Amino acid sequence: MKPNARFLTSLTLFAGLFLASTIIAAPEKEAGIGPSFKGPIGLQLYSLRAQFGKDVPGTIAKVKKFGIKYAETAGTYGVPPAEFKEQLLASGITPVSGHFGYDLFKDHLDDVVRDAQALGLKYVGCAWIPHTGNFDESKCREAAAVFNHAGEVLAQHGMQFFYHVHGYEFQHYHDGTLLDLLMNETDKKNVHYEMDIFWIVFPGQDPVQLLEKYPGRWELMHLKDMDKDLATGSLSGGTDVKNDVALGTGQIKMREVLAAGQKAGIKFYFIEDESPNSEQQIPVSLKYLEKVEF
Repeated sequence: MKPNARFLTSLTLFAGLFLASTIIAAPEKEAGIGPSFKGPIGLQLYSLRAQFGKDVPGTIAKVKKFGIKYAETAGTYGVPPAEFKEQLLASGITPVSGHFGYDLFKDHLDDVVRDAQALGLKYVGCAWIPHTGNFDESKCREAAAVFNHAGEVLAQHGMQFFYHVHGYEFQHYHDGTLLDLLMNETDKKNVHYEMDIFWIVFPGQDPVQLLEKYPGRWELMHLKDMDKDLATGSLSGGTDVKNDVALGTGQIKMREVLAAGQKAGIKFYFIEDESPNSEQQIPVSLKYLEKVEF
């Protein structure tokens, strides 16, 4: 073989190997990430609670198949927290946030810290403040004290406490609402908030306005959409789970909310779909996030 031919052959081989290595090294496309929405996007595992109750490994495999990389927990379905974490990590899913019951924060905070550490969580939060009848000032002030203490203790262990707003906090109070009182009575440094956009719109509030009203307080966001026929204005904090619909198919102004969330610096977004059709709707929601532009 002539020298020039040998050189061209080597060059071709090198180019081929370089191209192959480039393809192999190319980052895997993340589910839910598109031209405008950049995430990071995860799943609140409660969305598949029925499936987890029957088969934990099999349901984790379903989450992996969705292309989900981050998880928010709400219990571990009888599996020890450390083992649950390892099963998630083995499937390429990182648990970053988790919900625990209010009474645990109030009376058994050490147990919360232990389990949150075992799960490897960064964010540790409460999704519901138990109350009878309408949420009131007394219960709001009690919760603020519980949250301040939890936030201080969790911060000492390298974790951040948050409260997931559920809609009943918009009871009228002076010139505002009880959510305003809760925000004002909790420590900005140690108590953060998770905005579930469904539970902001259902009571008749505006997610964009609240993101702007309390800059720096909202760290996390639950993405879910609401059936177009569902009336708003309720302060119950609850409705039929069948009213959860795939993102982009309901009445919530998703483009405006996503743009405002990005501007507000939301750290993690979690799809939460509580409907009985969640397994079918989650892929639709992910595709919407991949295509939406704002």
